[in-house]
Amino acid sequence: MNWKVSFYNKKVFDETYKFPKGIIANFLHIIELIEEFGPFLGMPHVKALGKGLFEIRAKGKEGIGRSLFCALKNNEINILHSFIKKTQKTPKKEMDLAIKRMKEVL
Repeated sequence: MNWKVSFYNKKVFDETYKFPKGIIANFLHIIELIEEFGPFLGMPHVKALGKGLFEIRAKGKEGIGRSLFCALKNNEINILHSFIKKTQKTPKKEMDLAIKRMKEVL
């Protein structure tokens, strides 16, 4: 069962692909796993955040990148927001933005 990965808009695509080299390499590896096995991989690659929101947990020597996404119909996921994580907990404003966008796409 193959899954398709899409982005909320070009800005989210650009944010994601501006991650440092090590983080983007790990992100692309996780995306390949999602396309082949689906988005519910579990830790350490994907974490459920609740309310239908999930995060891709990409790490590199440069730091930690997060991409928040939701699953759509027809085996598709939509990446709603990407950012470099600087604190232990995912900031509320990042979550709120992803939840707002998720409501738009669902």
